[in-house]
Amino acid sequence: MAGYIALAAVVAIVLIYFVIVWVLRTYRQQVAAGREELIGKTAVVEVALRPKGVVFVEGERWTAVIDGGQAEAGEEVKISRVDGLKLMVSRK
Repeated sequence: MAGYIALAAVVAIVLIYFVIVWVLRTYRQQVAAGREELIGKTAVVEVALRPKGVVFVEGERWTAVIDGGQAEAGEEVKISRVDGLKLMVSRK
């Protein structure tokens, strides 16, 4: 009987240890979402950028302004910064 109690205690301690480690790792991770996470990613032009248009990135449509020149629908552009709800992009 004492063996079962000791085994149950060891299992409980190991389980608690892994839960604490998991919680600490989760707590230390930075949030990987939001507008700042878009910088440096690639977007596909949906409405030609002359210089303003619409791009598609990570399942969402965004208004975008290209920093120089133009980009036609279907082209890929790189996101350089986020200004409110507008993306500033450049040609790849």
